[in-house]
Amino acid sequence: MQFVDKARVFIKAGNGGDGCSSFHREKFVLKGGPDGGDGGNGGSVIFVADSGMSTLLDFKYSRHFRAGNGDNGRALNQKGKTGQDIVIKVPVGTLVREVATGKIIADMNKPGKQRLVLHGGRGGKGNARFATPTHQAPRFSQPGQKTTEHEVELELKTIADVGLIGLPNVGKSTILSVLTSAKPKIANYHFTTLTPNLGVVKRYDKTFVLADIPGLIEGASDGAGLGHDFLRHIERTRMLVHVLDISGCEDRNPIDDYHSINAELSKYSQKLVETPQIVAANKMDITGAEVYLEFLRENLADSGVKIFPVSAATVSGFDALLDEILRVLDTLPKTYEYEEDELISHSTYEKGFSIEKDGDVFVVSGGTVEYILDTTYAEDEESMRRFQQYLIREGIIEALRNAGATEDSTVRMGEWEFDFIE
Repeated sequence: MQFVDKARVFIKAGNGGDGCSSFHREKFVLKGGPDGGDGGNGGSVIFVADSGMSTLLDFKYSRHFRAGNGDNGRALNQKGKTGQDIVIKVPVGTLVREVATGKIIADMNKPGKQRLVLHGGRGGKGNARFATPTHQAPRFSQPGQKTTEHEVELELKTIADVGLIGLPNVGKSTILSVLTSAKPKIANYHFTTLTPNLGVVKRYDKTFVLADIPGLIEGASDGAGLGHDFLRHIERTRMLVHVLDISGCEDRNPIDDYHSINAELSKYSQKLVETPQIVAANKMDITGAEVYLEFLRENLADSGVKIFPVSAATVSGFDALLDEILRVLDTLPKTYEYEEDELISHSTYEKGFSIEKDGDVFVVSGGTVEYILDTTYAEDEESMRRFQQYLIREGIIEALRNAGATEDSTVRMGEWEFDFIE
C-alpha cells in the first residue's frame, strides 16, 4: 500500500434550511395565524482518529467532504430535518491545519478521538416566530445560514514513544525487527525503509511503541533525500535512539555521522534538539568496532549522552539499552500534543461593523452586516422593510451619514450594492 502522510482536502458544513412563511388554513377557521416552521440546522464536520488507518492515501482520491443541508421548514409549525453530519476518519497522529490561517484546528493524537471543526449553518426562523401582538400576520421568514468551504491540510505525524534515527543502512530496521514483532523490509542498500515502521516493545510488565524512521542524510532539513517527508515523524516521539554503524565498514566515521544527523535535527526543529537522546552503537560483531567505540566515547564524554554497544545481527547488548529506555520514559511526559486553536464556527456573529471607501463606494462590513444579509430575503417586500429597520436600529445609516454618504452615494454590503437614501 502506498504511504501518503500529507494531503489537502476541502470541508464544508451543511447550510441551514430556510424558515417557512405560511398561514393556517382550515375549514371554518377564518384568518388562521402564521404557522411557518423553522428550517433545520445544517450538518457538522467531525474528524475521528481511526487506529485502523495508517496512511492518508484515501484523501488522494477523495478531496471534497460536505455535510448535509438542513431541510426547509414547513407549514403547521413543522421544523425542517437537521442535516446529516459528515464524519471524516483519519489515522491516529494526524494534524488538521486550516490552510488560510495556518492554525492547527485538530490534533488527532488518541485512538477514537473526535473533533468537531465546522458547525452546521443555523436554520432560519419561520414566520410564526415573528408574530407579535402588534404584528400578528408577518409574511416574511428567515433564510437559513449559508456556510463556506474551507481548505485544510492533513499531516500525519507518527505516534511513537521512541524513535530510531540515523543514516541509511545503519541497522534501524533490523533493530526494530529484533525488539518487536514488526516485519520491516530489510536489505543491504540505502533507503530500504521508505515509510515509518512501528512496533510494540514489551519489557517486564511495561510496553512502549518504537518507530523506525527512514534514513536521514546531510541536508535533510532542507529537503534532501527523504528530508521533510519523514523528519515530521519524529516530532512527537518522547525520546530518540540514535543508531550508529560503529564498525565504519562503509568508510564512514560514526562520530561524523552522529554530529551530521544532530545538525539536521537542530535545523529542522528546536523541539528535536531538546528531545532526550541515547546512542545505540550497532554492528559491534564486526572487526574494528571496538576501536571506533572508544573514539566515540571520548568524543561524547562531555555531552552526557549514554552509549550502548549492540549487535542486531547477534541479538546482543539490548538488555541494557531497553532498561535505559524504560528509565528515561518514566521521567518524561506523555506523547507530545499540539495546542488546538478555536474551532472554526459559522453559527455565531461578532457584533459590530466598519465602513471603508473603495473609490466612491462606501463598503460596510462586519458581523452585524453578515447577520443582516443572512436573515434577509431580497425578493420579499416585508423582509426588505425589516432590513431597512435593522440598518437604522444598528446605527449603520447614521454612521454612513457621518462618513460622508449622501443621496448620490453607493453603498456595498457583501454582494449587495444600493443607493444611499436618507
